Amino acid sequence: MIRAKFIASRTIGAILVLLIIAAACFAIFYLMPSNPAQYSCGKPCSPDRLAEVESYLGVDQAWWKQLFDFLGGIVTGRTFGSGAAAIHCDAPCFGYSFRLRESVTDLIVSRLPITLSLTLGAAVLWAVGGIAAGLIASLKRGTFTDSAVMGAAITGISAPTYLLGLLGVLLFGFTLNVVPIGGYIPLTENPAMWAFHLILPWIVLAIANGAIYARLTRGQMLEVLGQDYIRTARAKGLSETVVIGKHGLRNLVVPLTTLFAIDVGGLLGGAVITEKVFALGGVGTLLLEAVSSLDIQVIVGVTLFAAAIVIIANLLADLSYSLLDPRIRASR
Repeated sequence: MIRAKFIASRTIGAILVLLIIAAACFAIFYLMPSNPAQYSCGKPCSPDRLAEVESYLGVDQAWWKQLFDFLGGIVTGRTFGSGAAAIHCDAPCFGYSFRLRESVTDLIVSRLPITLSLTLGAAVLWAVGGIAAGLIASLKRGTFTDSAVMGAAITGISAPTYLLGLLGVLLFGFTLNVVPIGGYIPLTENPAMWAFHLILPWIVLAIANGAIYARLTRGQMLEVLGQDYIRTARAKGLSETVVIGKHGLRNLVVPLTTLFAIDVGGLLGGAVITEKVFALGGVGTLLLEAVSSLDIQVIVGVTLFAAAIVIIANLLADLSYSLLDPRIRASR
């Protein structure tokens, strides 16, 4: 019963946050002095034609009516225009791109496999590599290994993603010519080529994000290894593997899960820079194209989608705490 209340409260909270973000996006892009219909009308755009586009988009209505239609479209879908020229956008409707003549939801879904492949592959590398590096550094505290690992971590954190990507393309793509410098092969078409085309973007993202995990793991482990119960476990004669694996790493599960959820959720909304450097046409590239063409509907839709992914990822992390660490009661 307590767990059911916990799940319900977290789910309701996530929905409220998403609605607030949706309302904020609407206010920023639709209630500002700029006219969304002007961007869809294009140039040249006569006053009569602009009035038709405003009526078609519904931006000639009162702001509260526009907000209601905007939020309602996410839940139940939405119809733009009327009569034979009407266009229906199925739920969840994040908008309709009149420039691309396709619903924003369909545009995101068509690009999502690329972003999903990029994010999940990189996430595995940075989680395993970062945690392992941090663990080794903590166990070798004060040694050359510790200094080398932390120096590499600071370099990874400090280096911008676009710089790492361009250096990777220059060194491994053009100079050594051992990996492709761009493009995407679907997993269902050729799994080996899928991984081969993504290995360099995965490594770039893993370096940038894994460094944070290495520093967090090292700091947490050093604190845990100094606790009395760790000394007691060692005094009982338990092996170092049991002490570290069962009693040490257990305390890192919750903070690492939280960080992992935030990172994965953020990248699933579009790894903008990495996708641009490696010419991957994912959700991030869709957002960049929308910004360059002032496609307001796509910008708002991708922003909402990215926010929803982050909220869902954090919700799943919250719900997993009590499963990952039984000491955490669901009521908390």
